[in-house]
Amino acid sequence: MVERAGAPSGPFRWSPATARRALGNAALRRQLANHELSSVAAVDEEVSEQLLRVLDGRARAGSLASFLAQSAPSTLGLIGAEAAAWATELSEAADGLTYPWSVAASDAFYDVATARTTLRGRRDLIVLRGDERVVVRVRAGAPGKSSGPGLRADLTIDALAHPEGVAAARIIGLWPEAGVVLSVDGTVEDLRGGAHDLVRTAVTQQRHRLTPAA
Repeated sequence: MVERAGAPSGPFRWSPATARRALGNAALRRQLANHELSSVAAVDEEVSEQLLRVLDGRARAGSLASFLAQSAPSTLGLIGAEAAAWATELSEAADGLTYPWSVAASDAFYDVATARTTLRGRRDLIVLRGDERVVVRVRAGAPGKSSGPGLRADLTIDALAHPEGVAAARIIGLWPEAGVVLSVDGTVEDLRGGAHDLVRTAVTQQRHRLTPAA
């Protein structure tokens, strides 16, 4: 929402494009645990695990597992191809890192008290540089004018979600398709800027929801 300057969007819907990141990240985690797995095989294992959740009754309505179970075989093939490509791109981006790294277990989530709002910060890789933590976020396409504020907001949410409130030393945004890299340092100034961006976005969202007076 920060990157869209608070412009409203339609309800979230699963599609091959929206499913590829969740499946691709999970597939890369499987590859790190079993180096003999290819990206395609790792995605197949992850999809099978998701479908098993449906059979066991562990999947909630509207979840990724439910979406996969309701997809036609041709759609599943497209989803698998998209996810395998994502896992490969993420792995290739991480290959150039000289510090220990891992695939983030999940995005950063922070519940805003009394506001019925949850902030979500995207993160794909976590790099450990001594005692410092660097967050890497991967996006498709090319960065837009608000990509910098978007990174700054993700940095702020990551700090809020940290158990000890420790900010990452830096957040790096990668756009592999465009060959672009952007970064924001974890300074107090940037954290405050990210918080201001989130507040401005929330105010804009509220204005969009208000019905103009007759």
